[in-house]
Amino acid sequence: MLSGKCVGSMEISNTRDGFARHLTPAVVPGNQPKLALVLPDGVYVVGQTELERYERWLMCEDLAKQLVSGARRDRASHPEKSPAQTLERVQKSVGRKHWVSPDELAWLMHRLRTFLDW
Repeated sequence: MLSGKCVGSMEISNTRDGFARHLTPAVVPGNQPKLALVLPDGVYVVGQTELERYERWLMCEDLAKQLVSGARRDRASHPEKSPAQTLERVQKSVGRKHWVSPDELAWLMHRLRTFLDW
């Protein structure tokens, strides 16, 4: 869990444990080895910053909430399908859109199951 660090008017205390962390550093072309770094708060960071992770969490949390009604509609229109099959259909649909990384999608589906209590 992140500490209660404030960035502007946002508090980065809501990022949940277990949310995906993007660890792949950027690729920079050239003959010599390079690292893509950012310098938030005077500390060099390779990969995703805490603010970027928080923003991704906010987006995924919102998307999970939006998917609740769609999953319920899909379940109602296909009563022969189990809740697990419905969630698999939702996962495939979201995955094809490439809105989130594979790790974020796994977290998103866990969150959706929690919201639906399935």
